[in-house]
Amino acid sequence: MSDWRRELSLENVTAARAAIAGIAVETPLVPSPFLSSMAGMEVLLKLEIAQPIGAFKIRGAANAISVLPGDCPGVTCCSTGNHGRGVAYAARARGLRAIICMSELVPDAKVEGIRALGAEVRIVGRSQDEAAEESRRLVAQEGLAEIPPFDDPLVIAGQGTIGLELLDSRPDLETLLIPLSGGGLAAGIALAAKARKPGIRVIGISMDRGAAMYESLQAGRNVAVEEVPSLADSLGGGLGADNRLTLPLCRALIDDTVLVTEAEIYRAMQCHYYEDRMVCEGGSAVGAAALLAGKLPDLEGPVATIITGRNLDMNMHADIMAGRTIRLGDLTLEGKPYHA
Repeated sequence: MSDWRRELSLENVTAARAAIAGIAVETPLVPSPFLSSMAGMEVLLKLEIAQPIGAFKIRGAANAISVLPGDCPGVTCCSTGNHGRGVAYAARARGLRAIICMSELVPDAKVEGIRALGAEVRIVGRSQDEAAEESRRLVAQEGLAEIPPFDDPLVIAGQGTIGLELLDSRPDLETLLIPLSGGGLAAGIALAAKARKPGIRVIGISMDRGAAMYESLQAGRNVAVEEVPSLADSLGGGLGADNRLTLPLCRALIDDTVLVTEAEIYRAMQCHYYEDRMVCEGGSAVGAAALLAGKLPDLEGPVATIITGRNLDMNMHADIMAGRTIRLGDLTLEGKPYHA
């Protein structure tokens, strides 16, 4: 029996649901009439943008922090933005000091959002792996408790509570489209959903530049990738050299993986705004991007995708909604006004 089966089960996710009550909220599941029409089947959106921090990451962070002893001196983590926001929020609720370590690639909007929650921010290096080294140093030298962004049973179980809510709301769901990064979200949701409904299909979706979990699943081992600027910046980062849970979980439970381009994410963000009246991050829009690009043949509905977060640079968002050309590092993304 693999490690993850010894550490994670539906019971862990159910316990997490009780532990995070009062910090995270149960979010709405709403239909997208436009995407449903495009897909030829019902498409529903799980609105994690309705969380107090504007992203799903509060679930795993709150669950992990709930078990810390009363004399804990504080917490730390590495983050591409939303995990740090979740840790900062949950730590403040417990009256704990929080130090969030991030790379230079994290957008300023996410950095300032974390500072606004009372946490200290450390900007270290050009990758999540470098930020993780600083977080580990704080654990070793200052005795802080580390809250991993994804490869942790309590964090995975916390994210898995989304799977319980999805099937509570709609037991008839046949397919889940889940943004795929380090795998905590996809692993947790797949674990819970397949325990409740074994035949449900789970598809992980990522951007086509720097998709660490996708490359690792294809290779059958942990693969390091170069992090590059992306509209789906929340999906960036490696799996960690000592990954022991999310990679085997995703290998066992995800049925398929799909990559989308920056241009496809750009259009999907516009679609969510103009058709669903919704502001969301690029990482939230990858499910819609795959649908709109026709990259999900033989899909069975009803389908649900996770709108994972809304914490993005609003100037960048305004440029995309206006159809302007934008720069992502060395990539120029030609602007296009939205049309259905």
